[in-house]
Amino acid sequence: MERRVARLLVLVALAAGCGGSGSKSDQAPEPAPTLPLPTAGMAGQPVAVYPVTLISADEALGWQPYLGDRHEALAKADSIIGAMLVERSPEVTWVLPAELRRAVARSPGTFAPPDQMGTALLRGEGLKVIPDPLRSQMRSLNAVVADRFAFVPAALLFRRNPEGKGEADLVVVLADVRTGLIGWRTVAHGTGEDPWLALRAAFKTLTPELP
Repeated sequence: MERRVARLLVLVALAAGCGGSGSKSDQAPEPAPTLPLPTAGMAGQPVAVYPVTLISADEALGWQPYLGDRHEALAKADSIIGAMLVERSPEVTWVLPAELRRAVARSPGTFAPPDQMGTALLRGEGLKVIPDPLRSQMRSLNAVVADRFAFVPAALLFRRNPEGKGEADLVVVLADVRTGLIGWRTVAHGTGEDPWLALRAAFKTLTPELP
């Protein structure tokens, strides 16, 4: 089963890498389409969900009342992402950030706290392998909470889209922490009247077969 999922991630990565190469040099490149979350090969398996560590917003949106307290904003984003993973992809056993934190608390000094890991590095579009020491930190924690696979919301960015609406851009990756391979990466986009509605709209694009 693990080999099948690993092959799935490789195939998704290759498919993603083949897209978007035909943009014209005299035009702004079109954003790559959001790739659906590839859950079929992970059904029934535990997958660690790492917390969001990077949120950034265009001040022109006026969303500071929602995002002014960074810790509260990160916690809210984690809550929404976790709830939507469970609701919209229940075939996978998602091990949410709260469980990762409990594992760290049970063994002080053994694991790096997930909220302090450099998972935001994984937002880099050209990154194919998790760099160390992040890879070893994730591998150690995954070993006690899940298995080899990790779902990482690497960045949550809020900006004005070309229509002047508030948009959430959620950068997410699936990685094999044993090999370090980043097998799937996409950016989900969604608009809303506040950041949390925009985030929910963005997340829904990862499961387009659902309403």
